[in-house]
Amino acid sequence: MSDLTPVALTDWEKTLHATLPLFGHRNWIVVADAAYPAQAKPGIETIVVRADQIHVLGKVIDAITASKHVRASIYLDHELDFVSERDAPGIASYKRGLEILLAGSNPKRLPHEQIIRKLDEAAQMFRILIIKTELTIPYTSVFFELDCGYWNAEAERTLREAIPNAEIERAQ
Repeated sequence: MSDLTPVALTDWEKTLHATLPLFGHRNWIVVADAAYPAQAKPGIETIVVRADQIHVLGKVIDAITASKHVRASIYLDHELDFVSERDAPGIASYKRGLEILLAGSNPKRLPHEQIIRKLDEAAQMFRILIIKTELTIPYTSVFFELDCGYWNAEAERTLREAIPNAEIERAQ
């Protein structure tokens, strides 16, 4: 197979690549472990994949990185730092793989319930894609909160500060 031969996409990858162009700031993508619950909000789509979670995470990160219109803030469960190999065989290997994948991305660690609340609030108005993997290690779900890829918080702050000044000048 040559480097020019297109790689066949799996069904979940097709769903990801079809959904990502529709998503923007305030949408979420979650790569979840096997015990992640099916959520009831209408805007939450859950797909189940028969693939290694680290592999799926790599594909999601690549897709977001390749996208010009979005970037992501990444959240991990704070509890993950305290899961031991004794209680969850394979966690040490998983953590090493996750550390390599997320190098330089500075993920935020919050208690699981706090992340779920943020997700639930977002689902009130915005769509969420959950990709549920076969991984059976607790607190390993990775949450991607999407944001605009071509606009940042500093630019937004500058814009918001300029609006009242412009309105005052027009009123004079």
